[in-house]
Amino acid sequence: MPEILKTNPSSPELLRLADQCVKCGLCLPSCPTYGVARNEADSPRGRISLIQGWLTGDLELTDTLTGHLDGCLTCRACETACPSLVAYGRLADGARALRVEVLPAWRRRLRRGWLVSLSDARIASVLGRFARIYRLSGLARFAEIVGLARLRWLRPSHRLATAMGWTARRISTIDRSETETDLDLFVGCMGSSAQGTTIAAALKVCERFGLRVRMPCEPACCGALLRHNGYPAEADARRANCARIHAGRVLVGLASACIAELREEPALRDTRELCEFLERAAWPETLTLHPLPLRVLVHEPCSHRNLLGGNPAVYRLLARIPALEVAPLPGNDRCCGAAGTYLLQQPAMADALLREKLVPLSDLKPAVIVTTNSGCSLHLAAGIREAGLSIEVCHPVELIARQMDG
Repeated sequence: MPEILKTNPSSPELLRLADQCVKCGLCLPSCPTYGVARNEADSPRGRISLIQGWLTGDLELTDTLTGHLDGCLTCRACETACPSLVAYGRLADGARALRVEVLPAWRRRLRRGWLVSLSDARIASVLGRFARIYRLSGLARFAEIVGLARLRWLRPSHRLATAMGWTARRISTIDRSETETDLDLFVGCMGSSAQGTTIAAALKVCERFGLRVRMPCEPACCGALLRHNGYPAEADARRANCARIHAGRVLVGLASACIAELREEPALRDTRELCEFLERAAWPETLTLHPLPLRVLVHEPCSHRNLLGGNPAVYRLLARIPALEVAPLPGNDRCCGAAGTYLLQQPAMADALLREKLVPLSDLKPAVIVTTNSGCSLHLAAGIREAGLSIEVCHPVELIARQMDG
């Protein structure tokens, strides 16, 4: 048995979680990566078997084994299908943390540095400005013309930067005392770089509702990226920092993945999702939404669908817009392939899953696709642009803000 398993107290807990799996296979149809690869090792049941083999010392931690485990999206769709209620998300995150511990020190530090950079709001803001310059200056178009954008190592970053170039927007922060505000708006570490237009729309709608909003001057990270990449201690520290900043306040989040992570903190269990919050709020009697005779498809992120109890509030909120035709995006039970950093780490599988999402769009011809997760939004927007389709991707609250009177 590897030395790490003798000293790490989480190993017995992970084995206990893994042993709950009876290997019935009911999870296989719900697993996006198994649907594409048709390889048992790329299914939840197969990955659990690999984890068990490694933890018990029967299997070595080879590159092949690691590749199968890293191929997991952590979309948690398998949990919704599991009759034994196996906590696959906890198992996958725990196994990844153990694997990080056995990496050479230089690889751990390099990997951690990359993730910390992505989780830093200041760095994300700089990346957002660069993405906007990259798009507006013509560099993105140049990279496509000369073929640089097709290079395997550059393509994921090019696509992400191009998509961010449309959404990045500088937002003035609001930091008022506790007695002057009605809610805290959680924008996370990506903030204005990935969802600047969404933040602006949320502030506009809240103002029309008469709600006073507070956004801390230094947006905090929920820790999700670090947790899902094997750094639970750092993730816990960031989530605890969020609890400190927003303790005792009404907290409303924009991105479903961040909300799911925040709700794991006892002090933040009541974190609200923006569409649900607005749909349940008291609407001003004088508020009128102008008709919008367009077809809109609702993308349901895995974090919202599988962890937050589903997306009914999104549909109810959009139903308030007269003449709007609203329908679910086909294949909402499948992950789009974004999955946090997955689109950068596993671009081939991310692209395969994205292509499945794009297939029905030519026939359905929606004008807009709405989604409540910023990573999914960027991923979908990049794929739609590459496919030559003229479809906008935005947050549902952006449509509400546009159709408000005045």
